[in-house]
Amino acid sequence: MDFSEMSPDKPSAEPGRFGRFYLQELINSGGMADIWVATDQNGKHYALRRLHKDLRFSLTARKRFNRGCEILSKIQGHEFIIGYVEHGAIELTPYLLMEYVEASNLKILMGREDPLLAENLAQIIIDSAVALEHMHESGYMHLDFKPENILVTRSGGVRLVDFDLAQPKPEKPITMSKMPGTPSYMAPEQLQKEQFDARADIFSFGVMAYELLTGRKPFPGETTEEILRAELTGPPANLREYNADIPPALEQIVLKCLKREPAQRYPYMSVVVRDLQTALYI
Repeated sequence: MDFSEMSPDKPSAEPGRFGRFYLQELINSGGMADIWVATDQNGKHYALRRLHKDLRFSLTARKRFNRGCEILSKIQGHEFIIGYVEHGAIELTPYLLMEYVEASNLKILMGREDPLLAENLAQIIIDSAVALEHMHESGYMHLDFKPENILVTRSGGVRLVDFDLAQPKPEKPITMSKMPGTPSYMAPEQLQKEQFDARADIFSFGVMAYELLTGRKPFPGETTEEILRAELTGPPANLREYNADIPPALEQIVLKCLKREPAQRYPYMSVVVRDLQTALYI
């Protein structure tokens, strides 16, 4: 995994030894963890995600980090999911070892209007949907599906990453007292702390696809309250108002994913994938 085009929040972090690994280059630093290019004793390259040292004794942070590692280990082996190698703790610090791929996340590519997107647009949309379908069929919800968590290689290959917020897929909708995530990509039932299920991920996929196809979010807002108000006010503008080249069938798929009521959305990602393949002739 290569986030080399993202500016780390902690540029003072120094390369060096970490157990049997050598941390070569800090490529991203988020709220919970750093991601390094690391090599083992044989010189093989990996992406190593390491919990911030000041969170080592936070039970909440450790639990969330380790849960994401465990879930990734259970859904591994799929071409559109970042490759899992191992996880554990070194010097009391949890870490996750993953495959290293040269890629940029989808948010960066969208921000600079990278030609890679235009060349691979249909395939990126379908492959992202297939990644989410695999996760659901493996028994989990992602709950943080957004462009930042989709890596795209220079050949247009997709990898879904970051499973810290993932949860087992329930048989019936559930409620959670705390609902972490990114408001712009969260379904209205999540923002209102009401019952939700895997159809919340389908809504998030719809937001990502809408933004990728039009260059704007379907429900704009600077705050959670503004975003929720937009979601509850009415349906978003038709995608073809912003991009007349979008096939009408694709527009209808995305808008169905974005329905306010979960029962009006697609019931399963497998149906989304089927309709996308039909609409895009893939």
